[in-house]
Amino acid sequence: MTLTAAHFVEHMTEAEQARAKIVESILPAIKEQAADVDRHGEFYRPHVQTLSNAGLLGLIIPEQYGGLGGGLRDLAAATFALGTVCPSTALCFFFHCSSASRGLLAIEAIEAGLFNETEAPVVKAFAEKVLTTMGRDGKWLANFASEAVKSEKSAINISTKATKVDGGYLLNGVKSFGCATGVADQYLVTAGLDGIDDASGLSTFFVNRDAQGVSERQKWDAIGMRGTETHGLILKDVFVTDADALTIPSAFVRCMQVSRGSFVGNQLASIAVYLGQAWSVYHTTLDTLTKAKFGDSGKSIASSPMHQQLIGEMMADLETAMLWLRRQLELETAEPEILPKNEVVKRWRLCKGQVSEYGYKVALNALKCTGTSGTSFSHPSAHGLREMAMALVQAFPAERGRLMAAQMEVEGAEQHQFSVGQNQ
Repeated sequence: MTLTAAHFVEHMTEAEQARAKIVESILPAIKEQAADVDRHGEFYRPHVQTLSNAGLLGLIIPEQYGGLGGGLRDLAAATFALGTVCPSTALCFFFHCSSASRGLLAIEAIEAGLFNETEAPVVKAFAEKVLTTMGRDGKWLANFASEAVKSEKSAINISTKATKVDGGYLLNGVKSFGCATGVADQYLVTAGLDGIDDASGLSTFFVNRDAQGVSERQKWDAIGMRGTETHGLILKDVFVTDADALTIPSAFVRCMQVSRGSFVGNQLASIAVYLGQAWSVYHTTLDTLTKAKFGDSGKSIASSPMHQQLIGEMMADLETAMLWLRRQLELETAEPEILPKNEVVKRWRLCKGQVSEYGYKVALNALKCTGTSGTSFSHPSAHGLREMAMALVQAFPAERGRLMAAQMEVEGAEQHQFSVGQNQ
């Protein structure tokens, strides 16, 4: 059996193949509900148990914490495969898995000596709670960082505040983005400590889904990714105990320092969702055109010059998207490292836009291929186009990524020129 994930992630080890087979085993169940998920704009709640029973909520959690012991390659393989059948579920799953970074990076930062003897036990206890919740306990965590209030100068702006009170903290703020609102068992919320305006005050809190003061921001009713439950959160005087808070100064920043990629790393697995959908759209369209016949000649519709031109464009665009993301995956997982972190981050800012735009072109040409019959809301062509439209705006548009990459490139060149001049 050819694993769906193998169409993207190459040269999988035996252990990676074993984990990919687990993902493969649940694809039929996820696919069965995909049309209803999209039509009703709601996450299919039984999927939580399906993923948990398979051990996949702990896919990238180390075995000592009850997980399957996978890494970024496993996560990218899983989100790609899930994205071929139900992108909404795949994106939700990615955001759950991204919560693991709050534990994995913290452990790595301790091992790198970034916390002193007093801080390390506190950080470790919080990290292990994250990892065991996802692994041993098989619980769903939703990761909420993005804010309703945006910053002109920063991609990440945290205005949610945590105020110290007896026994814990009170959280107040509005989170605009984060899948699985009302679905996850618990939320991981990023907030700034009240009175500290820089990154040193960024802290992480466990928030129970049904805690007093927690409510949904708004009903998610988007053009695509309709079943992700991306309603956002309103936090009004939400109490979190000291034991459920990681508030050591600059702990968040120190943990991010050990990430191989941008921010908390593993972000490319979110774009793998869209790559999986683009791959599915192409192959579904090719199959449809090959089987359909012209009434007068009996020839396959795929044999017409116009359709073959569009098929050729789709092939080229899909391959371009695939190569961009494969290269990024290599940069973020290769041992030894191929490029320094700043170069990896620069390429990631380019990569996600390239994958999104070329994937969208695949879906657009698929719609052209299938004609008016493909324009019904639930048709694979129209559905795929709507899903891929979301790729153009998730996180930030490709134009912003290219701008940020260019700024890094120019600033780096200017610094190099200055240092060379100084050495002369």
